[in-house]
Amino acid sequence: MATFAVACVCLEIVEMATIPITKRGAEKLKAELHRLKTVDRPAVIAAISEARAQGDLSENAEYEAAKDRQGFIEGRIQEVEGKLSAAQIIDPAALDAGGRVVFGATVELEDEDTGDAVTYQIVGEDEADIKTGKISVNSPIARALIGKYAGDVAQVQAPGGLREYEVLDVRYE
Repeated sequence: MATFAVACVCLEIVEMATIPITKRGAEKLKAELHRLKTVDRPAVIAAISEARAQGDLSENAEYEAAKDRQGFIEGRIQEVEGKLSAAQIIDPAALDAGGRVVFGATVELEDEDTGDAVTYQIVGEDEADIKTGKISVNSPIARALIGKYAGDVAQVQAPGGLREYEVLDVRYE
């Protein structure tokens, strides 16, 4: 008796996921893209032309370095264009979340153990910079804060153990 296997091919159209980014973060990416296209790309093209003019390309370190730089610049242009095309730009100043912690919000916290006060803005992955008080929406502390209001306590699983932070203030700026 012969066994027949029927293969079902299912095509699924997946919508490209949007990446949340603040208005300020999107502006920085647009400025970087503009610089890459109008300054860096032409400069590396000129460097490649100069290196080609020197003759034998097989032993030309300047040519190899310029080609490597060109590859980096073109890759970064594609990366930034991809991020901007998938970006969901959120202007924190235009938010009306009723005092709730959401993406883009600036949150003032107090560490329950030490009493230290810290202020963080919840931003996109590419914008995160702890030195300037910007934390990624995907970080453990941001995930614990989302949905909280002033007066709530957020529990965060940190490498050193469970930490608790009281939400003192939520601003949209």
